[in-house]
Amino acid sequence: MSETLWWVYMLRCGDGSLYTGIATDVDRRFCEHESQGPKGAKYLRGRLPLEIVFRKEIGTRSEASKEELRLKKLSRREKLALLAGGA
Repeated sequence: MSETLWWVYMLRCGDGSLYTGIATDVDRRFCEHESQGPKGAKYLRGRLPLEIVFRKEIGTRSEASKEELRLKKLSRREKLALLAGGA
């Protein structure tokens, strides 16, 4: 039985803010966020348009959660450097 792969992803919101999350299917999760429905993150409501700017395959849910936390702790400048390929 194969284990489900988890991803960490980052979205750029219409207001320029960055949102970080984890999912097993980033495209499906993006659609949930974009639909502004009950399965999307409350933070993203009213912040359309959204754009996927970063995704990285991690492995287990535990590893993905740890990486998500690490990315969330970065300053905006550090996140932008990561997106630009400088980190």
